[in-house]
Amino acid sequence: MTWKFHAAALSGRVVHPSSRWSRPIATTPRHLLVPHWWRYLPACGWTLRDGGSDPARWMSAAYTDRTLVTRVGPLHADRATAGDHPEGLPTSSSTLPTLVVSMYQHSMITDTSDVLCVTGTGYGTALLAARLGDERVTSVDVDPYLVDTARTRLDAIGHRPTLAVCDITGPLPGTYDRIVSTVGLPGIPASWLSALRPGGRLVTNLAGTGLVVAADVQPDGGARGQVTPERAGFMRTRHAEDYPPPPSTRHAWTAEGETVTTGRYPVVQVKEAWELMTAYALAVPGVHQGYDEDEKGIRTAVMVHADGSWARATGRRGEPPTVHQTGPRQLWDQLDAIRHDWLSDGQLPAHSASVEIDPGGTLHLRRGTWSTTIPAP
Repeated sequence: MTWKFHAAALSGRVVHPSSRWSRPIATTPRHLLVPHWWRYLPACGWTLRDGGSDPARWMSAAYTDRTLVTRVGPLHADRATAGDHPEGLPTSSSTLPTLVVSMYQHSMITDTSDVLCVTGTGYGTALLAARLGDERVTSVDVDPYLVDTARTRLDAIGHRPTLAVCDITGPLPGTYDRIVSTVGLPGIPASWLSALRPGGRLVTNLAGTGLVVAADVQPDGGARGQVTPERAGFMRTRHAEDYPPPPSTRHAWTAEGETVTTGRYPVVQVKEAWELMTAYALAVPGVHQGYDEDEKGIRTAVMVHADGSWARATGRRGEPPTVHQTGPRQLWDQLDAIRHDWLSDGQLPAHSASVEIDPGGTLHLRRGTWSTTIPAP
């Protein structure tokens, strides 16, 4: 049984046979672009997987519709040994094919579109090259190793698109009809608007929010569009070997707060509640969170902001929690206010909001009477 059987099966699960993405998925050997990856195991953390040592597992992993993490912190799986168990956040991956194709579909790519994408393992780049031809695809990444490795592996499977080492939030190496980012960005870079040709379109995930925005270039140099119905959680873009260390949550787990109150609503794990996560990230960006539930069913959630604010809420499922808070922001009170609006209105407004982007990159989201502004990175 060859990889082509597995790739064809994957294509059938990801798109309809009539889709223009069916053939690219069915003819792209994803396993050759991801020979090593990390798998998180509760007993020992991030654990190396070597495709060549277990071909059956390699085929299963590569042609299952899931994300394969290839880099944790500064350690790429290609450069790791079996005894390595890195700590930290994933910093590169091969995104699940369904999500890659969804981003491309939102981009409204035509057969004559010149497209800029993010390199990673090169899988998304390979799909574009198979669909459009090498000459219409430019792929960039901030990591020279990823770019060099993807170039070698793409060449081995017959694709030679333009690849470049580039921070996608800065100046770009050309002009394009479409810019598609499969990493989360804090906002819309002004460089994108100057790099998009008339009639161009951008699609990206707003980091930490779950939102995907799609917008078309306007004659004034800005862009206008919509938040798409789909949710997505991409890795944040980075500018160095690893992400900057987050603020420590250690003190928030045990310290006495300046104020101690009873919260209005039960403890919830915000990062697992998509709509709530989105609304909170837009209202209070930059909050680092932790969550735990003990053997007695006691839930504890902590929130820490770089400005010194922190909050801890502790309580049983369905019961009002005890809330400790300190600092210039009352982080848990802000969460409760969002949940109150959610219960009052039956929805949170960010999904399906309109998108307007100034020529300088400032992003405005609006829906009804609600609005928020996100500056360019």
